[in-house]
Amino acid sequence: MHARLSAEQYLDTAMQALATGDVCHSLLDRLPVPIYTTDADGAVTYWNRACVEFAGREPKLGQDKWCVTWKIYTTTGDFLPHDQCPMAKAIQEKREIRGAVAIAMRPDGSRRAFTPYPTPLYDDDGNVIGAVNMLIDVSAEQADVLAEQAQRCRRLANATYDRQTCSVLSSMADEFARTAEELGR
Repeated sequence: MHARLSAEQYLDTAMQALATGDVCHSLLDRLPVPIYTTDADGAVTYWNRACVEFAGREPKLGQDKWCVTWKIYTTTGDFLPHDQCPMAKAIQEKREIRGAVAIAMRPDGSRRAFTPYPTPLYDDDGNVIGAVNMLIDVSAEQADVLAEQAQRCRRLANATYDRQTCSVLSSMADEFARTAEELGR
């Protein structure tokens, strides 16, 4: 039913479901994309089944903060603390966050690249009462990007005469290639 919807259409469907109250979880559970909500402090208050499939774990309601994923990394491989993730920024800055890409690490060590769509939720007085987030898996696209970055690093390493620079570039190439391979699975 929803297989051909765009990311924005999925998000619109989720926002409409949240506005209806009681029936929202039933509709959100049927969406094939990971969707979850938090309260104003970032505590996860709801997640659909697609979140479990994506994150490789069952989030803990009221305990997990900001994210349903186990760990998050930037596309350059830097660890991203949950309180600095796009969902946290959306609530803290009271604005939608768009255009970000991050890498989720699952408890089994596998990784998934995703584009988040964190969107604050407001009460009738305009106060942030929480947020909804949708995660779109972009692993295949990101695997290609990382493979290209690995190739660039290897070309630069082969072109330099400085051993330390060559070593750093080779290490970066290996990390990019490893992550690209993991995402391409």
